[in-house]
Amino acid sequence: MTWTVIILLIVVGLLLLLLEVLVVPGTTFVGVTGFVLLIISIWQTYVVYGSTAGHYTLLGILLLTFLALYFSLKSKTWRIMILNTQIDSKMNEVDPEKVKPGDAGKTISRLAPAGKAIINGEYYEVHTLGEFIDQQTEIVVIKVEYSKILVKPKN
Repeated sequence: MTWTVIILLIVVGLLLLLLEVLVVPGTTFVGVTGFVLLIISIWQTYVVYGSTAGHYTLLGILLLTFLALYFSLKSKTWRIMILNTQIDSKMNEVDPEKVKPGDAGKTISRLAPAGKAIINGEYYEVHTLGEFIDQQTEIVVIKVEYSKILVKPKN
């Protein structure tokens, strides 16, 4: 076995081990395969090139593994891939002064059992008590809980 094949085994083994640590959770085929490739490269170095070359290869693999894990786990290494945006959207806020039980409105979408409706000239996400209401149906507000508006068809 030539040095090219041994170095190729080491590089592929280290890449598979890094992939196991960083991407694939748990002990999987990827990590075991990477570990086996590193063991084969060390074993073949001892067999083909002797104990001195085998010792250097073993120390080199240990050092490379440590350095690869160290630099790949540093926080600055992955800064490019980290999502840095902030979520500044709001949930459906209901002003208790604008929507009260007894207010009337009209569905914009089908309520199955939730959907959109217009109440007092403003659009809201509304919920029913489990029934389905077709769009363009007159509705009445039953209850307002925090950010949830419960409605029923107007009869």
